[in-house]
Amino acid sequence: MLLALYGLGSKAVNRLWRDQKGIGTLELVLIVAVIIILILIFKDWIVTFINKMLGNVDNESKKLFSNNS
Repeated sequence: MLLALYGLGSKAVNRLWRDQKGIGTLELVLIVAVIIILILIFKDWIVTFINKMLGNVDNESKKLFSNNS
């Protein structure tokens, strides 16, 4: 009984493995998952970097507009 179930399961897995229809979708899902994981890992660094860049833009724009008036 268990061997029959194992045989059916392994055949189903082999069919899914050989089926090429969903490979493009699977690749896209894996790429998105990796990007999300990287964002979660480096979230603090990304937020700090963006805040620093926006702060620099704000400071430079204040200098520019204060020199013109």
